[in-house]
Amino acid sequence: MQYVLLIYRDEKVDQQRDEVGMQELMESYISFNDEITRSGHIKDGIALQDTDTATTVSVRNGETVTSDGPFTETKEQLGGLYVINADNLDDAIKIAAKIPHASSGAVEVRPVMELPDMP
Repeated sequence: MQYVLLIYRDEKVDQQRDEVGMQELMESYISFNDEITRSGHIKDGIALQDTDTATTVSVRNGETVTSDGPFTETKEQLGGLYVINADNLDDAIKIAAKIPHASSGAVEVRPVMELPDMP
């Protein structure tokens, strides 16, 4: 079964890391990526730029409206995601707990909805 692991982090905390702290964080992610690649669990993953680069789009009464920034103001922002293959939720949770930002932010684990093939 496929799961999405949504990584939430406090951008301000990461922006305050010194060069050594950022290098340690990156090395932790490289190690995690190597581990889930070797285990065969990884399907895909992406990192997102900070929320100051975001644009929110909505359509109201047929009119497209855009605004700068994320949809909601929160302490923690979506920083990236992994799509993994896991046997079950318990397996997905064990993998999510190894993501470096799980220790300072949060990782949301959600099953991927299986949809019928589109023509």
